[in-house]
Amino acid sequence: MTPEQEARIVIDEKLKMSGWQVQNVNQLNLLAGLGVAVREFPTSTGPVDYVLFINGEPVGVIEAKKSSAGENITVVEEQSSRYANSTFKWINRDHSIRFAYEATDKLVKFTDYKDIKYRSRKVFSFHRPEYLESLLQASDTIRNNMKHFPPLDPVGFRDCQINAINNMDVSFADNRPRALVQMATGAGKTFTAITEAYRLLKYGKMNRILFLVDTKSLGEQAEREFLAYTPSDDTRSFSQLYGVRRLKSSYIPNDVQICISTIQRMYSILKEEDLDESTEEESFNEYVTADSKAPKEVVYNEKYPPEFFDCIIIDECHRSIYNVWQQVLTYFDAFLVGLTATPDKRTFAFFNENVVSEYRREQAIIDGVNVGEDIFLIETEVSQKGGHILKRVIEYRDRLSREKRWEQMDEDLDYDKNKLDKDVVNPSQIRTVIKTFKENLFTSLFPRRKEVPKTLIFAKTDSHADDIINIVREEFGEGNEFCKKITYSVENAEDTLSSFRNDYYPRIAVTVDMIATGTDVKPLECLVLCQEKGLIK
Repeated sequence: MTPEQEARIVIDEKLKMSGWQVQNVNQLNLLAGLGVAVREFPTSTGPVDYVLFINGEPVGVIEAKKSSAGENITVVEEQSSRYANSTFKWINRDHSIRFAYEATDKLVKFTDYKDIKYRSRKVFSFHRPEYLESLLQASDTIRNNMKHFPPLDPVGFRDCQINAINNMDVSFADNRPRALVQMATGAGKTFTAITEAYRLLKYGKMNRILFLVDTKSLGEQAEREFLAYTPSDDTRSFSQLYGVRRLKSSYIPNDVQICISTIQRMYSILKEEDLDESTEEESFNEYVTADSKAPKEVVYNEKYPPEFFDCIIIDECHRSIYNVWQQVLTYFDAFLVGLTATPDKRTFAFFNENVVSEYRREQAIIDGVNVGEDIFLIETEVSQKGGHILKRVIEYRDRLSREKRWEQMDEDLDYDKNKLDKDVVNPSQIRTVIKTFKENLFTSLFPRRKEVPKTLIFAKTDSHADDIINIVREEFGEGNEFCKKITYSVENAEDTLSSFRNDYYPRIAVTVDMIATGTDVKPLECLVLCQEKGLIK
């Protein structure tokens, strides 16, 4: 068997998985199904490897090559074009070949000849016959539609948002597959993204958009913003015009246009696996352990094929999604838009250096969109250098149950700062920090204030957070409502977060990583960072 014959076995399987009836030319039956792929179909310029028929009409061609031909696959496009413009044997009526694929057993590229300045693109697998039929029935292609966005009405938008939306329009019109929106925290990235999603649905005629987040809480926040959004050119809300659904199971309804999901859930949907909802409560950054860094392999899913989404908007895309989770993004034949305030070199590279908005924090402060900050440094000797515990009877505490026991130490113990609040708890160090914060709160930090400003304390662990809460309540002489924990381990943590946003109490909240980059808490005025620098998200 030749390498090309081996490749065709894989290509046949991919076609069958995508819903095509695969036939030899001597067994021709174009009515065997909606979509029929016929091998070695004769044309005026020679037999084409596969011809695709929809409802008995020829609509596409496939040129099959051996695996090693992948490095020269763009050259094969000329061969596909020649066959597409050939006369097909036994077809005595006018026909037009709209679609072309170049494929090996490892690679599939696709071209829609109706696109203005059509350009081939890599796809995960062959499109389903129903999808190609819908393209044939549409008045124009999505890529052509996006060349005719109307001007944005700037009323109600910040300059940075106007610039981002206008540049995204240009990026889509130019058929740029990936775009990066860099916008300072608090400048309105989500509002900007929702506006662009509305324009893509209304003017680009996209069918379905995926808004991808990395935690459940950010998904809930995005859902609220979509539901609250009303476009400037319509009196109806977004959710009255288009279906919006935050995915909570493996089912994706066909009648919604905006799907909000964590990348963990989308991966589980594609793999047809159940997902423990608690998995969505940690950033997908943390979801993959050091022992499982192998890429999550995504396979073809008949229910949710690669053409299911037309665009994916990736919130907080600076997290490490392009390593382990990249296949979840590239599975879909979709435009990718990244949102972040803090991109790094990998982010720029993943989005092909196509930065459509560059609105930094410094400019946001100058424009009055954000406020600057004063840094108040509280350093203790233990937090800088660690500590020394003399050999003696010492109290041991179980991290989960908080049960205490006394044991005799075998020898003196030196501990470094990295073990503080994890392996070693030093309540005096925590108390020193909280006491110093309180003593300076109404003098150095917030002079002339009489009430404690909304304050968020970042702890290292849930156990550390509990220690902080107890000491805060004691040092401030306040009750339970004054200081509360907002972490994934807390039942109804979203209700507490809502109270922190909207109610008088709690004045101080303690979190580990549930409140991270992208979480909106507008009344917040003070951050106390009790984590190591590398853990702050």
